Amino acid sequence: MKAAIDIGTNTVLLLVAEIKNGVLKPVFEEQRIPRLGKGVDADRMINEAATKRVADALLEYRAILDEKFPEVREVIVTATSAVRDARNKTVFMEAIRKQTGFQIRLLSGKEEAEWTAAGALSVIKGDFSDQETLILDIGGGSTEVAQLRKGEVTDGHSFDMGSVRFTERFLKKDPPSKDQIEQCRKEVADYFTRRLFDTGESANAVGVAGTVTSLAAMSLDLQVYDPVKLAGHILTIRDVKEAITRFSEHSADQMLEQYPVYLKGRADIFLAGLLILEGFLTHFGIESMIVSTGGIRHGAILNNVSSR
Repeated sequence: MKAAIDIGTNTVLLLVAEIKNGVLKPVFEEQRIPRLGKGVDADRMINEAATKRVADALLEYRAILDEKFPEVREVIVTATSAVRDARNKTVFMEAIRKQTGFQIRLLSGKEEAEWTAAGALSVIKGDFSDQETLILDIGGGSTEVAQLRKGEVTDGHSFDMGSVRFTERFLKKDPPSKDQIEQCRKEVADYFTRRLFDTGESANAVGVAGTVTSLAAMSLDLQVYDPVKLAGHILTIRDVKEAITRFSEHSADQMLEQYPVYLKGRADIFLAGLLILEGFLTHFGIESMIVSTGGIRHGAILNNVSSR
């Protein structure tokens, strides 16, 4: 039994899983939304309030692990974009260690893309060994794209755009104005041209993280989080564009009232995530995407096992 915690820009995610014959089987998952990256894009500093919110989430997770999974001896804790970008990253990581006992491993953008790719494919059915596949991870502070050929990661990049970062930068009204949305959309398109990938004409796409899984849950009209039903669901670019229209015309509170299960803690940043998703599909000329509930925490466990 293994456990991993992913400290993201918006969320802190816990996974407990079993590994049998190299196959990962999720046993327990939990989510908290402390929004560590709030304001980091502006001043590159993690404030004390955000640090406390993350520490509180981690202490809750420690209590869960101690009570329900005492057999877990090691917990892999990773951090990504918001911590990478912060000028006081060392202070933050030391504060977390002192307050919770967890030692954070700060992932590079390349590691984040690779671990996400491994985690994404671990929970969906299908043989990707003979296909070119692009893995998309839209986070709060950054967006990772990993390219796989014959099951191996051949390229990956972390773009400094995310749902929290671009909401704070562009979508300042609620709901945003048409000009704000177009400005964000143009910036997304520009970012994807700054780091090009050598892709073929028939690449598959797999999407992970909250923007993709929440949109899939809305499409399926799920009332509770069900990773079995979500994993493998197909989202089309039409689904994305229709969602952008809906979220452009309503306030965050109105959309939260309509989808309380999936938009709690992310209603105000969801439109920015959708615009990044639309930009990815448009840039690579992809019409549909496979949804995965895997991610960094799954990849962290697999990487930790394989490295031994």
